[in-house]
Amino acid sequence: MSKNKFSFTGFIGGLIYWLFVEWSINRNPWFSFWRNALSDLGGSGANSPWIYNIGLVVTSLFMLVFSLYIILNAKNKLQTVGGAYLSVSAIFLALIGIFHEGTRPHIFVSTYFFVQFFVGALIYGLGSRKKVKKASVFLFILAVVGAFLKWPSTALLETYEILLVMVFTLVIALFGGDKGERSVSAGKKATA
Repeated sequence: MSKNKFSFTGFIGGLIYWLFVEWSINRNPWFSFWRNALSDLGGSGANSPWIYNIGLVVTSLFMLVFSLYIILNAKNKLQTVGGAYLSVSAIFLALIGIFHEGTRPHIFVSTYFFVQFFVGALIYGLGSRKKVKKASVFLFILAVVGAFLKWPSTALLETYEILLVMVFTLVIALFGGDKGERSVSAGKKATA
């Protein structure tokens, strides 16, 4: 498969997520990025919590398509395994909306989404050409460092990590396609 419209589904999913967040914040004027967690918008104390939770499920569908795009375009085992991790992270993203704030599994599924995504991105990157590999390793380091920083609120930490997710999806959409991979392989064959 060549690079096509599906290469941007991860990034589009991120944009859709933020549209649902904006809609939910408009229904919950008490929400503050400086005091709350994004999941507060989907908890029992929120007005219309279904907006935020449905947004997570819709976003997860885009992320799942993105991960399938990656798997179907994989050039080696590392890329395939990385894509598989990303597909599992998409399932955990949907589970965040299903097990919303206030339910017992919520913290586990929300944490595991990020862990699974960034591990998958790193593995994919290690099997990719130089530009994607460097970006994946750098984003993984930023994600790990960010998780251990002291943030004023959970929402700001989540926003930081989500933006890193979106950057990775954009890197893949712009630089992770077949053309670049083939040219690297063709260059190696030509010099052999």
